[in-house]
Amino acid sequence: MVEDETLLADSIAEWLRRESFAVDIAYDGDAALERLGVTDYDVVVLDRDLPVVHGDDVCRAVVDSGVETRVLMLTAAAAVRDRVAGLALGADDYLVKPFALVELSARVHALSRRARPAVPPKLSRAGIVVDPARREVHRDGRYVALSRKEFAVLAELVRAGGAVVSAEQLLERAWDEHIDPFTNVVRVTVMKLRRKLGDPQVVETVPGVGYQIR
Repeated sequence: MVEDETLLADSIAEWLRRESFAVDIAYDGDAALERLGVTDYDVVVLDRDLPVVHGDDVCRAVVDSGVETRVLMLTAAAAVRDRVAGLALGADDYLVKPFALVELSARVHALSRRARPAVPPKLSRAGIVVDPARREVHRDGRYVALSRKEFAVLAELVRAGGAVVSAEQLLERAWDEHIDPFTNVVRVTVMKLRRKLGDPQVVETVPGVGYQIR
């Protein structure tokens, strides 16, 4: 989330976290470029009129880097020529202020799907069905109520298609940059997830590597 209006940035980030996204915030273009240089983001929600480094330059940097990160421009510039100019820079989507948070999150969900290899709308593995749009989980037809973080962790494990996902990857994708890298929150979340999913256990620990669903 790149936005120089602090209250707006914080409000949007909190909303997206409720939607099970891990969100980092940059309040100017320079900070955004710094974070983009070290973290592989799925989506950047980008204000255009930023201090230090303009949003257009941030967008150009993302496009020129060749990464799969998608750019959603979020700006008060509503004229057709402004929207055309923003898309011409390489932005994947353009949303004009003021906007509805539900529309913003829907657009971010759509862009995040495009930032990864194509997957079906519902993810399934080992009898578990994850519906990202509705944030619902079923196991063998039984509804499973999960917290936001439990849902995010399970979605990443199912999405991996049987591959091992490290604790570090889960921290990066389900939490944000402020999480302590030495925390045991992933282990605790997986423990709760196993209990809620029930027997037989499907989330396996690969010692010294991470977790997987075969």
